[in-house]
Amino acid sequence: MQYYRIGVGGFRDKSVRSAFDREQRPRDLQALCRDRCRCGLGQTAVRNNVIVFVSPVGSPRFNFAVSENMKAIQLEKPQSFRTIDIAEPAAPGAGEVLVRVHRVGICGTDISGYLGKMPFFSYPRIPGHELGVEVLATGAGVANVKPGDRCSVEPYMNCQQCHPCRAGHTNCCENLKVIGVMIDGGMTERILLPARKLHPANQLTLEQCALVETLAIGCHAVNRGNPVAGENVLVIGAGPIGLSVIEFAKLSGARTMVMDLNAQRLDFVRTKMGVADTILTKGDGSELEALKQLTGGAMAQVVIDATGSNKSMSQALGYAGFAGRVVYVGITQQEVTFPHAPVMHRRELTLMASRNALPPDFTRIIKLIADGQIDTRPWITHQAVFDEMIGVFPGWLKPETGVIKAVVSIA
Repeated sequence: MQYYRIGVGGFRDKSVRSAFDREQRPRDLQALCRDRCRCGLGQTAVRNNVIVFVSPVGSPRFNFAVSENMKAIQLEKPQSFRTIDIAEPAAPGAGEVLVRVHRVGICGTDISGYLGKMPFFSYPRIPGHELGVEVLATGAGVANVKPGDRCSVEPYMNCQQCHPCRAGHTNCCENLKVIGVMIDGGMTERILLPARKLHPANQLTLEQCALVETLAIGCHAVNRGNPVAGENVLVIGAGPIGLSVIEFAKLSGARTMVMDLNAQRLDFVRTKMGVADTILTKGDGSELEALKQLTGGAMAQVVIDATGSNKSMSQALGYAGFAGRVVYVGITQQEVTFPHAPVMHRRELTLMASRNALPPDFTRIIKLIADGQIDTRPWITHQAVFDEMIGVFPGWLKPETGVIKAVVSIA
């Protein structure tokens, strides 16, 4: 570790110099500068592997050289994580923001990628797309965030040029790259992001910031189905994405029902999310009779399948009432089949996919959490720090562990 300074003046406290001698991490040095140098602390950036602390006008400016690399967790291939060293990000350019990653949520995409079942995942890959971050530095022209802001990240890197993008469908850009899936993500210390993909959320905790993207998936799926008060909504699958769908189905004013084959998850839905109407499916057709009893034979006007199971998705249309809407928010690489004439055509059903989410979904969710309309407290059931993540991750795949949402602390 080496250090040097530029500008007028010198170290205002010998403890700052001794901190370098002890090779403390850059974030610790920031705290030392803030706490012990009466000059205060302005903006922070990384330029040519140098942490740059810029103090207010009239105070010294210091450049502190740090290690050229930082730690990251990489999914080298299915079921094979490893810790690697990667280069520090460059200084943010125009429209870019340098952020410190604090929290990373683990979702079904990460699990499917780990198992080799995610159709859009490529290897090797640094995962992490559900992020709670802190802004460190901003590039030219950035006005929506400032250093120190806590933010949620919209991880869908769209091209802004294709027809879907120009039409406002940025969630399904023809050239879409999702961080942590098609390109490297946030399971590391610092990353560069487009400013337009950051949503300020200073009123939320870092854990809540990391939950926003999961909730956005459910928000968009419910928007696609468009349930209204007086209708029946059936959510199939009570995993993290299903739970996010439930949150917004409830907010729509429609009657919400949940179906799953896991009794433990249905108990969570009843006790923690306040959904009284649940159906335990056994695969013997009894769930259809249970649904008819709950709805007086009307079935569900909106069915949202969040399982990612082609078998469940094939059966989902059978739970929709006449003129109903069916939304697939789960993803499968297998064929989905269903009878057309007696079910799809006779009932005049509408079948839709739901992919990712849109920018207004993030804005809405941040406000809903801040206003207390969405209670995030039951969500996070498991946590780990960066160095523990590789060891504990396989256990998070086991249903008996009761994982709803796991979150990794990076810093």
